Amino acid sequence: MKLTPEQAAQFAEDGYLLLRGALTAADLDPIIAEYEEYIDRRAGELLAAGHLSALYADESFDRRLISICREDDAIYKELDIMRFRGRASFEFLCNDRLLDMVESLVGSEITCSPIQHTRAKLPAGLTPGGSDPHVAPWHQDAGVTWEEADPHFILTVWLPLCAATPENGCLQILPRAHGNGLVQHHIKQGLGTVIVDDEMPQIAPLTLPMDKGDVLLLDKQTPHRSTPNHADTVRWSMDLRYQPTGTPTGRPFHPDFVARSRSNPASELRDYDEWCRQWEEALAKVQGRGIKAHRWAVVE
Repeated sequence: MKLTPEQAAQFAEDGYLLLRGALTAADLDPIIAEYEEYIDRRAGELLAAGHLSALYADESFDRRLISICREDDAIYKELDIMRFRGRASFEFLCNDRLLDMVESLVGSEITCSPIQHTRAKLPAGLTPGGSDPHVAPWHQDAGVTWEEADPHFILTVWLPLCAATPENGCLQILPRAHGNGLVQHHIKQGLGTVIVDDEMPQIAPLTLPMDKGDVLLLDKQTPHRSTPNHADTVRWSMDLRYQPTGTPTGRPFHPDFVARSRSNPASELRDYDEWCRQWEEALAKVQGRGIKAHRWAVVE
């Protein structure tokens, strides 16, 4: 799905573009099936080890993880994209329907940034450790990269794998606030990277409920947040980053790759095993090295 000139202009003016029904079940169902299969296998292992009282196999995709995690939360930390490393997830990063939207804003030489997540947001109070990394305070995505990426365009692509509602923690954004550039952030214990109070734009938040198939394109300087999940379902979502090839990602210690190249298709990464190898190697290399992914000072 290529954007129209009017849609591209709206993105430039508003700092975001919400595309309803831009993806099909055929685009997303392989990812969901991959996670369902993994959760089913791990539930069987936990049951055999005596950590679960049941498989909860009759529960839906947006509910099963809740029942499992109430008894044992071992699966929770295994689900983000760089640790899960599913084949369907990798193939979706290069999905043509998705990249057509991206190309309309990034250009024909597209790199997939290593800042990418699959998020299974559990109901409030169920997340291991008390704080939830999938509940994000007000921030700009430009604020979670190193300074090297500041001069360069990076597009955020956010999409739900099932309904994202105000009750289960959909996104809120501050439209048309991206023109102020990168504002000051700091890191608060238990919250993460957050815009300093005095820097918050005085703009009414826009709440964006979304259905499976909807896609949100977001400027990296548009302030946004993710609210807590007060529903009885898991808010499954993905957020991905794309940028012009040859520009720094702001995460040099994690692997990026060429997702599309009109000038040199041979440079595109389509080797799933190589993608896995790069992530395994990078995660092992940074482990215990104390690399600071975010640039800001920590405050109480």
